[in-house]
Amino acid sequence: MNAVMKVAVGSKNPVKIEAVKRAFEIIWPEKKWDVLGVEVSSGVSNQPMSDLESIKGATTRAKRAIKALKADFGVGLEGGLQKIKKDWFDCGWIVVINKKGEMGMGSSIRMHAPRRMMELVKKGMELGDANDLIFRKVNTKQSEGHFGLMTKNAITRTTAYRDGVIAALSYFLHTHLF
Repeated sequence: MNAVMKVAVGSKNPVKIEAVKRAFEIIWPEKKWDVLGVEVSSGVSNQPMSDLESIKGATTRAKRAIKALKADFGVGLEGGLQKIKKDWFDCGWIVVINKKGEMGMGSSIRMHAPRRMMELVKKGMELGDANDLIFRKVNTKQSEGHFGLMTKNAITRTTAYRDGVIAALSYFLHTHLF
């Protein structure tokens, strides 16, 4: 019987933990996974404002998570915003690190962040809090998130992050190509 593999997620956010669990189960369905969240600092601002800042945060979370839980894999997920020309886009970056220090990276889809939300973000509010205010909901970053709110849950934060984790795991399926 296969041993249980431990995955440390650098967050206690249930959406991120569930996204990681689903992704590992899709990629390696024959294995048993123990996916645990651990609170770690990202080392970046609460609202990353570039892809590079988000990638740095995801990398830091993955490294700190694998070390904290002595896991087989560490996963960092960091949502952020990126300006492209005059428009802003929401995107989650994912970094997966194994015990050997090998690293895979992927991202969620990108979604246009409306002007009204960005006005609040530019005043210092996190995108999740701006979503809560505009949509009159509570703590949506731990449920449907920006993606779910904007698509009537056709795409949720969980499914978007799951796909980003799968993209990051592709490295481990084809290490010989890297």
